Amino acid sequence: MAEHWDTEQGAQWQGSAIPSARWQAAVGAGVVLLAVGMALGASQIAGDAGYGGVGPNFVPWLCAAVLALCGVWLVWEACTGGYRKAAEPGGSPRADIGPFVWVSAGLLLNAAWIEQVGFVIGCSLCFALAVQGLRRAQGQAHTLSGARLLKDVAVGLAIAAPVFWVFTKVLAISLPGLTETGWL
Repeated sequence: MAEHWDTEQGAQWQGSAIPSARWQAAVGAGVVLLAVGMALGASQIAGDAGYGGVGPNFVPWLCAAVLALCGVWLVWEACTGGYRKAAEPGGSPRADIGPFVWVSAGLLLNAAWIEQVGFVIGCSLCFALAVQGLRRAQGQAHTLSGARLLKDVAVGLAIAAPVFWVFTKVLAISLPGLTETGWL
């Protein structure tokens, strides 16, 4: 297959939309570097062993190790013939920024307001905004109608309330609530 330079994407491709082995290896190396960054972050967490000899730094170290393993595997795959079973990329040739903004707004507003409005309302708002973004990504029309928005908030409440209750009442994990009773 002849290689050519795609000026719009800024990458070298092998006669198809699948990147060359060199670019595939670069992705694997990037994953390894990300794992190194996670390991550096994990090294900053105190390692005092808790219940069962597992400390608070166990999961970050585990994630860094698994990510490093995946990165090394990606580099190995790229160096031994490339991603052999890679499917041709699908989807839109350009990113649709609108749905991204809706989902990002849901996440950022939840993070900013969760202490003021509580877990249940914050997560319900996040759910409703994320669903708006996902519907727009699918090209659905009239996604911001009052009835549909109310239904999205109700579904978000139906998901967030039991999660809040299980975490606070069953697992005794403190989550921000709207009232002092701890039920909402």
